Amino acid sequence: MVQAIDNGWLLNARRLESPNCDERPSGAEISLLVLHGISLPPRQYGGDYIEQLFCNCLNHDVHPYFAGLVGVQVSAHLLIRRDGELVQFVPFGRRAWHAGVSCFEGCEGCNDFSIGIELEGCDDEAYQPAQYSQLVEVVASLMEAYPGITPARIVGHSDIAPGRKTDPGPAFDWDCFRQQLAGGLS
Repeated sequence: MVQAIDNGWLLNARRLESPNCDERPSGAEISLLVLHGISLPPRQYGGDYIEQLFCNCLNHDVHPYFAGLVGVQVSAHLLIRRDGELVQFVPFGRRAWHAGVSCFEGCEGCNDFSIGIELEGCDDEAYQPAQYSQLVEVVASLMEAYPGITPARIVGHSDIAPGRKTDPGPAFDWDCFRQQLAGGLS
């Protein structure tokens, strides 16, 4: 099912605007989709710590892990929670700060031409069926809206920042995702 996009915002997503974004370089075509995994604190799900991090309002005193996030300014376009809830932080036409130092097919600075989707999870714990279902719908919608995104241009953070990043990790079932996506596109 294709989801409606208006001015870079998915209409069925809860909208929570992040200040951690800026304009894409002139002429940059959206042509890459980067999948991430995140949980805050690690291996803990639910709550609003991810949202707080992306909106620069995380109380760093709440958990010892958060001390390492002081001054960090990051975002993603979308977050898909464990139950499939969809939260959008940055409109697709703007550059979210999700990839960091990165390279895809010889092109550095993947934030310039990519959309970043965070899945609530961690590298070695299975992602949920509701997340895969929501992801497939979102990706089908994005591929329709941004034809530069093809199945071959959907990657993990680990693929564009090897040695630095490991997400979405071995627990992400790429085969399952790709089969569901192919079924959704046909």
